[in-house]
Amino acid sequence: MIVLLFAVALLAFSLSTVSGGGAGLLVMPVLGTLLAPEQIPAALSLGTAVSSATRIATFFRAINWRVVCYFVPASLPGAWLGVWMLSLMQPMYLDLLLGLFLLGNLPLLLRRKKPAPESASAPPPVSMRLLPGIGFLAGFISGFTGAVGLLFNAFYHRLGLRKEAIIATRAANDILLHLTKIGLYAAYGLLNQQVLLAGAVVALAGITATLLVRFWLHLVNEEVFRSIGHAAACAAGLAMLVMAGQQVIRHDHVRTMLNATHSTVSASMGWRTHVYSVALEHNNELELKYTHPAFNTGMVPGQRGYWYRASVLHVSMKRGVYVTRDLSRTQST
Repeated sequence: MIVLLFAVALLAFSLSTVSGGGAGLLVMPVLGTLLAPEQIPAALSLGTAVSSATRIATFFRAINWRVVCYFVPASLPGAWLGVWMLSLMQPMYLDLLLGLFLLGNLPLLLRRKKPAPESASAPPPVSMRLLPGIGFLAGFISGFTGAVGLLFNAFYHRLGLRKEAIIATRAANDILLHLTKIGLYAAYGLLNQQVLLAGAVVALAGITATLLVRFWLHLVNEEVFRSIGHAAACAAGLAMLVMAGQQVIRHDHVRTMLNATHSTVSASMGWRTHVYSVALEHNNELELKYTHPAFNTGMVPGQRGYWYRASVLHVSMKRGVYVTRDLSRTQST
């Protein structure tokens, strides 16, 4: 798994260099097989901090320091808030939302490029006054998930930065943010030997990728640079959806069931202790049912008893629409 992590991280950081970011989002699924969900952001921050330092040294002359001065001060309190929330809750639900957001790049990737008419004007540039807010949001998401990657690439493009400037300025924005997060992760007890090992592997892959890609980055034109960014965002979004979906299924005990008899076809989904089901009876009646635990009766000698309350919405061709409720007890040893 360590060798696989290095290979995936090397590919991810190579794509990240020519797309403006996103390596962390691509590496997250592999880290999820090695670490607990709450440890993934710490390992990503360790590796990305070293990679950012390498990019700063490589593309130092292209850094836009004005953007850095607006972005970084607001990103640090955002990172603290994100790390604090990570210590209290799982990041998998936010990962699901971020995955859906990143998949929004798919139409941009698939659309046909049409030559712009001479009279067409460029998209309006982003005001520098928005950068502190963008920095705070980027810091929060980065602190909570460990990577922010391609989420804010559009803002760098709207600032009129070219590919070298995007790579260098992002690295300058990220380096202090990641170092701050590493200190916060340590303070909240999220660093251990396994996290340090995974972070070191990611860091080594990031350094190798930057040193390799620097020799042929000049061959990538701006349009291809953006297309690679959209493709990387879609891949990262899909990977995040799969990883976060698996974590939600395990954590919340999500299960599904399909049942068919001679008189009824039903489907149900369980989430934690709640069950939602739909059934179609052959007498043309549709039932929508919601079952949840009402209370626990406590310990009975050799058994535990639970009361469950069910609410059923009936839609019938003969009896119309009506609701029934049921309170039943189940026992398990």
